Amino acid sequence: MSRTLTILFAIICYAIFFATFLYLIVFVGDLSFASRTVDEGPLSPPAVAAIIDVALIALFGLQHSVMARPGFKAKWTKIVPPPIERSVYVLAASVALMILFLGWRPIDAIVWNVTSPLLFDLIWVAFWLGWALVLVSTFLINHFELFGLQQAWFNARGREARPPRMREPFLYRFVRHPLYVGFFLAFWAAPTMTAGHLLLAVGMSIYMLIAIRHEERDLVDLFGEDYEEYQDRVGMLTPRIRRRSA
Repeated sequence: MSRTLTILFAIICYAIFFATFLYLIVFVGDLSFASRTVDEGPLSPPAVAAIIDVALIALFGLQHSVMARPGFKAKWTKIVPPPIERSVYVLAASVALMILFLGWRPIDAIVWNVTSPLLFDLIWVAFWLGWALVLVSTFLINHFELFGLQQAWFNARGREARPPRMREPFLYRFVRHPLYVGFFLAFWAAPTMTAGHLLLAVGMSIYMLIAIRHEERDLVDLFGEDYEEYQDRVGMLTPRIRRRSA
């Protein structure tokens, strides 16, 4: 691919991702103006719906986990040019989410329903805080590299990326994975929790816990003792409180 086509492809993939990310917020939040959300869409018998929904979550999880592994990337970049490898990953993740949106079957049994106005508002604050945390976390670790734009831009300018280095920007000083913390908040903060929403929250939570373990192994391989020391000092999803020695 020419440098111009490379950067154009990266921009298109990023635009698709960002639109998909915004719709994910709508989908999980069951916002009223959308016809397809976690609680709105084609109905199936609960058992059938659960099988379909679990399969959709598994498809998303497999795409994310397999394509993110260094071994897969090493083989994949023999087919896909390295400057667009991340953009292709982002595009594939977006398509996997679109399939989930389109195929999702709501299960409308109510698990809990918050009636306290104060608690209702606090849960919505937690929901929006979760998404804000996700977005902020991406910028702290390099948003444009994470979603493939930097690689295409450097290729267009004939620049080489610097070797990755161990960093602990802001939120990463308190927890190792603030981005995942944001997703946990976003998926679980629901004033009205249906069985379908609960299935999505549980499924995505299991996926994220598995993904963190794989990601941490990759980071130890990349940064060695520096990352192992970081693991010992900073909590994975919650701040680590240590007693000071006397």
